[in-house]
Amino acid sequence: MLTAGFLKGIIKGPSRPNRLILVSVVVIQNLGFIGKMEGILDKVKKTIQEYNLFEKKEKILIAYSGGIDSTGLLNLLMELQEEWHFELFLGHFNHRLRQSADEDEQFVRNTAREYSLPLFVDSRDVRSYAKSRRLNLEEAGRILRYDFLKKTAFKIDGAKIATGHTMTDQAETFLMRIMRGSGLRGLASIFPVVEGMIIRPLIRIEREEIEVYLKKEGKGFRVDESNFDRRFLRNRIRLMLVPCIKENFEPKIIPHLGKLVSILQEEEALLEKMAKEEAQKAILQNASQFQLNLKFVSSLPLGLARRVVRDFVLKSRGNLRGISFEDVESILRLEEGKEKHLKKDLVLRRENDLVFLKREAPPRIKFKYLWSGEKPLEIREVGLRFDGQKRKNGDSLSLDFNDDRIAFLDWEKLKFPLLVRSRKEGDRYQPLGAPGKKKLKEIMRAKGIPLQERVKRPVILSGEEIVWVLGLPVSDKFKVSNKTEEIFIISVSQLIR
Repeated sequence: MLTAGFLKGIIKGPSRPNRLILVSVVVIQNLGFIGKMEGILDKVKKTIQEYNLFEKKEKILIAYSGGIDSTGLLNLLMELQEEWHFELFLGHFNHRLRQSADEDEQFVRNTAREYSLPLFVDSRDVRSYAKSRRLNLEEAGRILRYDFLKKTAFKIDGAKIATGHTMTDQAETFLMRIMRGSGLRGLASIFPVVEGMIIRPLIRIEREEIEVYLKKEGKGFRVDESNFDRRFLRNRIRLMLVPCIKENFEPKIIPHLGKLVSILQEEEALLEKMAKEEAQKAILQNASQFQLNLKFVSSLPLGLARRVVRDFVLKSRGNLRGISFEDVESILRLEEGKEKHLKKDLVLRRENDLVFLKREAPPRIKFKYLWSGEKPLEIREVGLRFDGQKRKNGDSLSLDFNDDRIAFLDWEKLKFPLLVRSRKEGDRYQPLGAPGKKKLKEIMRAKGIPLQERVKRPVILSGEEIVWVLGLPVSDKFKVSNKTEEIFIISVSQLIR
């Protein structure tokens, strides 16, 4: 440290010119030292503030595996908790894929007990889930893990979900996606915030920094032996490629790639905004389907044209699973009067410069349930689960509107049990803010819900009145107002089979 006594000793020593030089050198060295002394906690604070990850006094659910990253996240947030006064919860998903999985769970339970933190634990048969849906184990595990975390976050009043992804994970993901030929969206890798609820406070921290931090604090953690299995591409990148680059090319490859990804994310957001604006002009709705004006799309710069095509496929099909770069290119080259078979369920045809999806009318799905709202309702016909929760209206309750996932209704206006049924011909209701009732069919069409998806959207009624349809605004009659004393919250999630 640069002290007054130390400077005084220097000033008494050499001649005046030399003294000035020495003082300057010492000041510069110490300023550099001070710069390097920015602690890991300060970096976490900056990340939280820069990306607005959460506010003070919020609820935070930590995705806690017991490994080095999530243990570092837990301890850093506990330090920050003393200043920011937020609530912490732990969520552990046991994949049961490794022999040590149960030992990891016990470690997590012991940690929760030691820190007096609320803990939520769940597990699923990941192998069976992956096999039934033709997924690899990593993807299946991720889907089930996040499903558990989102359900748990809802149980604790809409907590943010904090994961332990680091800058090192960011760099590894970037390198993986380069090798797989990803586009800009894929190369943007791990975003600091996803869906407004999944946050990554460590995304600007290297894993080596966390190791040093935990060693200094004397904190133990679990080691996942599968991280050393070189059959997996990520592990080969972590154990072989990155060390090789550090030793032979660039020691600071991790922060350099972290900075590059940040730039890509900013540019990706800009391009996506531009593409959405062009998509509004290029994608039309006719009756029950979407149509793509290929003549207009062909006039766009190629990068924007590809994005508009992907947006069209997403709207028409409901997802982009299995859609490749080559598929997008083939749509751009589709000739007049021709058809293109992309997948088993995806046949596109071009007529009068308009491309549209050819598909048979979806079969009717019929179901009817009476729901008290007290227990979860599973609708296996469409693979959905409804959860209900009664809350008092107040300033502490955040009404985070998302028509595809959650609905807020005035409790006093509802008549239980609610009727949850499939859509019927002639269904009508008045959406929030609309001047009057409209046909459900027309509202779904205007909202851009694909024909194949409409039959899967449950209709919820109180008495004879529709109160909510998944993916649409709640009924204006049952909306929450400043006079509402109690709110009934309905949340929807995919049913795990």
